[in-house]
Amino acid sequence: MDLHLLKAVATPDERDAVDAHLGLPTSGWDGGARQPRDAHTAAGGHQARAERHRLLPALHAVQSRIGWISEGALNYLAERLTVPPADIFGVATFYGLLSTVPRPRRVLHLCDDIGCRGQGGDTLCRTVEQEAGPAYHGPDGTHHTIPEATAWMRSPCLGLCDHAPAALLTEAGPTPVARLFGPVTAAQALAVLTGGAGPAGPNRIRIPQAGDPDLRLLRRVDVVDPASLDDYRAHGGYLGLRRALEIGPEAVIREVTDAKLAGRGGAAFPTGRKWAAVAGQGVRPHYVICNADESEPGTFKDRALMEGDPFAIVESMTIAAFATGSERGFIYLRGEYPEARARLAHAIEAARRLGLLGANVMGRGFRFEIEIREGAGAYICGEETAIFNSIEGFRGEPRNKPPFPFQAGLFGKPTLVNNVETLVNVLEILRIGGSAYAAIGTEGSTGPRLFCLSGWVERPGVYEVPFGASLRDLLTLAGGVAGGRPLQAVLLGGAAGVFVRPDELDMPLTFEGVRAAGATLGSGVIMAFDDRVDMLDVVLRIAAFFRDESCGQCVPCRVGTVRQEEALHRLKAGRARGGLETELALLEEIGLAMKDASICGLGQTAYAAVESAVKRLHLFSGAQTG
Repeated sequence: MDLHLLKAVATPDERDAVDAHLGLPTSGWDGGARQPRDAHTAAGGHQARAERHRLLPALHAVQSRIGWISEGALNYLAERLTVPPADIFGVATFYGLLSTVPRPRRVLHLCDDIGCRGQGGDTLCRTVEQEAGPAYHGPDGTHHTIPEATAWMRSPCLGLCDHAPAALLTEAGPTPVARLFGPVTAAQALAVLTGGAGPAGPNRIRIPQAGDPDLRLLRRVDVVDPASLDDYRAHGGYLGLRRALEIGPEAVIREVTDAKLAGRGGAAFPTGRKWAAVAGQGVRPHYVICNADESEPGTFKDRALMEGDPFAIVESMTIAAFATGSERGFIYLRGEYPEARARLAHAIEAARRLGLLGANVMGRGFRFEIEIREGAGAYICGEETAIFNSIEGFRGEPRNKPPFPFQAGLFGKPTLVNNVETLVNVLEILRIGGSAYAAIGTEGSTGPRLFCLSGWVERPGVYEVPFGASLRDLLTLAGGVAGGRPLQAVLLGGAAGVFVRPDELDMPLTFEGVRAAGATLGSGVIMAFDDRVDMLDVVLRIAAFFRDESCGQCVPCRVGTVRQEEALHRLKAGRARGGLETELALLEEIGLAMKDASICGLGQTAYAAVESAVKRLHLFSGAQTG
C-alpha cells in the first residue's frame, strides 16, 4: 500500500506510548528503518496490516500518556500499522473518550444523564460552571480559575446510577489515573479541578441483598474477596468448568438449551441455539466475546458482577469457549469502568497462573485465552457487530445481517457474543442442571434476573429476583419512592425502553408479561420518577442521548434522531408547526421511519421512550402551541 503520510512528527513520548503497546518496529514495513531486503518481502506489509486490530488499544495508549492524540501520533500509528492517517483519524474521532484536539491531562467527567440529572447532577454541573468556568469543548475553552492542566466535561451515563451523581476522573501521564466515583459533591468536584486528588478510591455501598442465601447470580458479590481465586473456589468457583469438561461440549449445550436461557442483553435470543450454531460451524477458528459494554442509561448490573465476582466471568467464558470450540476470547469492556478492568485483568492473570486458562486448561488439553479490549465511549459498540468492527480497528459501526455472527463474526469467523449476565447464568445452570434451572421463573422466562433500580427510590442498586416478580415487587424491594413521594412514572428497559404509569405496577416482569403490556425488559433498567420530575426534560435528554450516540452510518437514524429532538424542542417551546396534532404526527412519522429502516437497534428503538411518553404518559395533553 502506498501511504501518503502527514508531515507532522510524533513526540518522543507519543512514540514511546505506541511502541510500549506495539513493540519496537522491526522493518521498513512497520515504521522502522528501510532495508534493501524490505522491497522483496511483501509479506512484511501484510503482517503490518494484520496488526490493525491493535489500533484502538494503541490510541488508548497515546490518550492515556499524553491526554490527547495529535497529528504526529496519528502519523506514527499510520506508519506502524500501514493504515492511512485519514482512516485512523476517522476511528479516533468516533469515540467520545478520545480527543484529537489538545485537551488537559486531567479531565473530570460529570454525568448529566437521566439517572444522575435529577439526583443533583444537573445542579452539580451548573455549580461547577459558575465556580470554575464552562465545560471544556476544545483548545479555545475558557478555564477561569481551573489550572490549565485540568478541565471538566459533561458526560452521558457513566454506569454508576446507584451512586448518583457520578464522576469519572482521568489523568494522563506515565502512570495514568482513571477513577469512577460517586456520589460526588460540588466541593469534591471543585477540589479535583483545582489540583486535589479527589476521593482516595471507589466509593461503593454493598448491594442491597448482599448475603441473602436465596441469591444465585449475586451470591458471591460483597461476600467473596474479588481478588482471591482461593476464596472464589471455596464458594463454588470452577465447579461449573470442571463439570463441563467432564460431560463434554454437546452435553453443555444441551444443558443450556434445556434451561431455556434467553439472552439478558435486551434481545432475549435463546442462548442454547446461539451456542449450538457457533459450535456447528466447520470454519476455524471460533471466537467468544463477552459483551461488557453496558452503556444503556440506567444500567449497571454487569459492572456489579465484574467488580464483585470477576472470576465468574472468566470461568463462564471458558465454559462457553469449550462448548463452542473456541480458543480465543475477548472481553469488550466499556472504557468508563476502570475498576472492573483492573479486577478482570487480575482474575485473568490469576486463572492463567493456575492453569485455568492457557494451552492446557485444567490439564484436559483444551486451549483458551482471554484478552480485554476497552471501548472508548461509544454506546453503539454495545451492538454485537459494532463490537467486531471496534476490535478489528475500524469505526464501531454495525454491520448488515446476514451474515450473522455465528457464520461470519470477528475477523470473518464464527463468533459467540453474550453479555455478562447471560454468561454468569451458565454457572448456575451447570450447578443445578438445565431442567432445575428451567423450573425457576415461568414457562417463557426461566431463571433469575438482575434489575437495576435507580432514580427516586430509597435504596438504589442491583437486585436479583426470579422471573415473574412484578414491577411493584421490585420497587418495594428498593424501599419504594424516596421520601414517600407519589410516583409519576417508571422507565422500564433504559433509554431504549418505555415509560409505564403508576397503574401498571402489577405488570409481571417476564418476557411474555411485558410484551403483552407493550413494554420491554431491555437491559433490566427500572428507573423511578416522583411527582416533582419534569418528564419533558427527561424525554429531551433521552432524545439528545440518541442524537449524540447515533453512529451516523444510516440515514434514518442519523437524520431521524436529530429531527426527533428538534420536534420535541418545538413542542416544549410552544412552537409546534401546524398545530399540536400535526407536530405529534410528524414526530410519530419520524419514529416509525427510524424503527422500520435503521440498520441496528439504536435507530430502531430511539423513538420507543419518546412514543411511550407521548401515548402512555400523555406528555403533551393540553399543551398550548402556536
